[in-house]
Amino acid sequence: MGAITSFFFGDRTDTSKKSNQGPKFVIKSTPENAASYDFAAARPPGKKTNILESVGHLVKSCLGGGVVAIHESYKSCGLWTSMVLTIIMGFMISYSMYIIAKSAHKLYGRLHISQMSYPDVAEAAIAICPFPRMRRFSKCLRYAVDFTICVDLFGSCCVYQVVICRTIKQLVEGTDTVTLEGDPPLRAYVLMLLIPCIVICMITSLKYLAPFSIVADIFLLILAGATIYYGCKFSKVGIFEMPIFKGLPGLLEFLGVCVFSMEGVGVTMAIENNMKEPKKIGRVLLFGMSIVVGIVFVIGTFGYWGFGEHSKSPVTLNFPFTTFSITLKVFMAIIIYVTFALNFWVPFNLVWFYIKKKYPPVKYWFWERVYRASFIVVITLIAFTFPNVSSFIGLLGSFCLSNMGFIYPALIELCLDWDYPGLGFMKWRLLKCVLICIFGTFLGVFGTYTNAKELIRQSF
Repeated sequence: MGAITSFFFGDRTDTSKKSNQGPKFVIKSTPENAASYDFAAARPPGKKTNILESVGHLVKSCLGGGVVAIHESYKSCGLWTSMVLTIIMGFMISYSMYIIAKSAHKLYGRLHISQMSYPDVAEAAIAICPFPRMRRFSKCLRYAVDFTICVDLFGSCCVYQVVICRTIKQLVEGTDTVTLEGDPPLRAYVLMLLIPCIVICMITSLKYLAPFSIVADIFLLILAGATIYYGCKFSKVGIFEMPIFKGLPGLLEFLGVCVFSMEGVGVTMAIENNMKEPKKIGRVLLFGMSIVVGIVFVIGTFGYWGFGEHSKSPVTLNFPFTTFSITLKVFMAIIIYVTFALNFWVPFNLVWFYIKKKYPPVKYWFWERVYRASFIVVITLIAFTFPNVSSFIGLLGSFCLSNMGFIYPALIELCLDWDYPGLGFMKWRLLKCVLICIFGTFLGVFGTYTNAKELIRQSF
């Protein structure tokens, strides 16, 4: 429900200036001696999280808005293939997050830096890599990471607008079917949401928004339980009679939505930077991602099995009109409305860092709000043009997270391991990097094309 909540507490709050400007990285220890640097002790004092608290931050950071549409991607791909791939993709995403954290630990020792953000790790890995010609592109990878984060999160805002509008439209019409048509049509609801979205995004302090992330996490657990209940109640066929696999286009849509629903590479370093025992980040990823995969698995499986080929996104649209389910639908619309502002905060602050250089400081207050409103208008126009949830999520997952979640981490690790500890027996580390990059490229190219094609088809 806000695949970035922990981002607020680390990468973009305390170190945003450092992350955007980019420090100059100087090697101070050899790879062999890097482990002797105690980066945890070198960190500034402050409130730190234990393993359990870190797991909680990870869970609420990874469960993005895609989880309310994961059942529809199960429908496109086939139940049993989706169930297996959810677990496989969960493992791959967890491993990518682990790669980023362990790469940061290597850099801490070599550079004698106590903490870094994801863009810092990306830039530093290239800046000190063993290939002199590559080092000049270190800033490029930083900007690529920042760009991918912006596209991903601004795109998430578009998805949230559509989810809110579909929920409101169903409640107003009192029908089980939500289409683009109607009186008023779905696109009219998107336009009507413009002013409320501008108003809430004028809140520039996170202290007024962040507490809602806890409520959103509780809501997700209730939603998972409700999906199990209604799924079992309304299922018309046995679970073993459900389709196994439906085809490549559906598979590509599923992969994009699945990755989007539980990817947390962008917040890994924020969580690690705030841990009391950052070297135990592996345990946090193991426990936290197990919970994340479990919730995605439950909503996807029971959402599709229970509501079948007529299932709609968000999953609450399939629930009957009872007092409990209506309350759930209303509550989800409110929660996602606040989450919209949370998601908008991170990428806008990143972009604003560069924009504000054009204006004198005395005019920052005025121009920041002008640009905030302008960005919301653009987001609303995109949501107005492409009001399809599942394909939009699949497009974001395929384009953004194939890079940020797979290709970038693999390249970072390879650059750091090339000389020490080396490529390993039969160059297995190089082979691993190549395989991950091939998968990321496949998902990025074919997944983006398939989901973009389907999004355009369903929108016009």
